Amino acid sequence: MNLTEARTGHKPKLGSLVREAVETTLIAVAIFVGVNAVTARFRIDGTSMEHTLHHGQYVIVNRISYKLRAPQPGDVVVFVPPKYKPSAFWQRLFGLPGETDFIKRIIGKPGDTVQIADGKLYLNDSLVHEPYLHESMRNHGEHTWVLGLDEYFVLGDNRNFSKDSRDKDIGPIPIDQVVGKVWAVYYPLRDWKLVQHGFHKGAVPSQ
Repeated sequence: MNLTEARTGHKPKLGSLVREAVETTLIAVAIFVGVNAVTARFRIDGTSMEHTLHHGQYVIVNRISYKLRAPQPGDVVVFVPPKYKPSAFWQRLFGLPGETDFIKRIIGKPGDTVQIADGKLYLNDSLVHEPYLHESMRNHGEHTWVLGLDEYFVLGDNRNFSKDSRDKDIGPIPIDQVVGKVWAVYYPLRDWKLVQHGFHKGAVPSQ
């Protein structure tokens, strides 16, 4: 016996049941659309963010964070490289990695100068201390990037095994290619955690 029957002593009419089913479905759809309007799910595919994020983990991405404020150095983000097509809606819906979705850490923001020399990272002439790195960056010579008005420079935390803004076919990322800020790892459940953002500039050597 349902609540309607208990109150009235009569079984609900078919029309009432249909209306309740439709209302419940509409509410579920509204919640579903609302959640997906502000978040996305993404599966880590590869090792470029070790040891911060691991292959096979699922993360929640905040879509609206950068509608409220600009991305900052140290933020971990999901983005689509320039000239690449974004992943399909159903891929983002179920957390499947698209062929062009990347996840990296922002190093420089518009107007910044990023320099890599002797295996060390500099931001606006200040040495960057990155406590999340587990090995030194290999020395591939000296390179400098001056970022444009809407460009962000991104690197993987697994610096020696990452395809990122150092590569000519990716380069600095325009803001409109950024999907959102990574918020948390939600699966596997044993790996659940909030993702740490940020790094330090100063006299402490990079790891």
